[in-house]
Amino acid sequence: MTHTTSYDVLIVGAGHAGAQAAVSLRQRKYEGTIALLGDEPDHPYERPPLSKEYLSGDKPFERLLIRPPAFWDERAITLLPGRRATHVNPIAKTVTLGDGSAIGYESLVWATGGSPRRLSCTGHALRGVHAVRNRADVDRMIAELPGVSRVVVIGGGYIGLEAAAVLNKLGKHVTVLEALDRVLARVAGEPLSRFFEAEHRAHGVDIRLEAKVACIEERDGAASGVRLIDGEILACEMVIVGIGIEPAVEPLLAAGAEGDNGVLVDTFCRTSLPDVFAIGDCAAHANAYAGGAVIRLESVQNASDQANVVARTITGDPQPYHAVPWFWSNQYDLKLQTVGLSAGHDTVIIRGEPATRSFSLIYLKHGRIVALDCVNATRDYVQGRALIGLLAPTDHADLASPAIPLKESAARLQ
Repeated sequence: MTHTTSYDVLIVGAGHAGAQAAVSLRQRKYEGTIALLGDEPDHPYERPPLSKEYLSGDKPFERLLIRPPAFWDERAITLLPGRRATHVNPIAKTVTLGDGSAIGYESLVWATGGSPRRLSCTGHALRGVHAVRNRADVDRMIAELPGVSRVVVIGGGYIGLEAAAVLNKLGKHVTVLEALDRVLARVAGEPLSRFFEAEHRAHGVDIRLEAKVACIEERDGAASGVRLIDGEILACEMVIVGIGIEPAVEPLLAAGAEGDNGVLVDTFCRTSLPDVFAIGDCAAHANAYAGGAVIRLESVQNASDQANVVARTITGDPQPYHAVPWFWSNQYDLKLQTVGLSAGHDTVIIRGEPATRSFSLIYLKHGRIVALDCVNATRDYVQGRALIGLLAPTDHADLASPAIPLKESAARLQ
């Protein structure tokens, strides 16, 4: 009979969520055995800089590490790199790996994130076609860049726009294709979309809206252009696809966990399987800041906060997840900081002048403040957190005036 290695806590996924879960358990004096299993060969590292400072060469990989390599040994956290979990047996409490071996657990934390959504057209697997999800993705891009003069970015979300800004700075001619009628359409109001479209165009980026891709053209096994459905071909040597992720939850769903677009978790990040938690990009949860809707949040904030919720639950001090969502994006010399969730908003207050490149958007839904987008306006971002959930005054003049600090508005509305 083959002996199965077992751990008190097995964490599958060594990104920010998984790493933070291991760190939080040790910070809470947890003394059981912990293993952190990931499908990449590297020590746990931060993902957000991949499309920004790492791609640009401004930050070496060592500065992306979540903790120094020695940390994991010092905290008795076993790293299991380069391994992929393929099956979960919730009865036997084992996880089977790609090589057929199995690992036992008392508590399982699923923190696998997701894989980049692929184009459905021909040419998606050609050399020169890239996603921006892990270090290997970006390393391949960097290796090809010397032979690249033209890049087509498919997808006008944060990843696509951040990569476009970096590649533009590196001297490449960049075209961004967005299938909808504005960039950032799923995450921001129209004023912010138009602002970023104008910024990119001012830097020489060709922004194409309502642009539908027919296929990626090929020459000698490599991408040579992107054909649009109207027949136009955009010649290029590199294609970057940033059209979202597919949550990596197949083994859990196959094991009987509830879920669809992600695995469903409760307020303590527990799945419907016994002693199995899920956190981060792959965890679908009812979020108070989305009006109770079940959503997935793809952010460092969510990954970290849910990791802390699981650590508290495992160590006997359960506290439900309730955290104000926040995000950020760096493009050129613009720092966008977002707090709250603007989806479903019915009113936008523009605070300041976008032409100054320092302004904020305040989003309201049924009269309540639900989110802020702050561009080069860190003070608004910090003070605006206190406004989330408050009923805004009928007269929006105070909120619209940068001369009146948001903390004064927050004090009056409390």
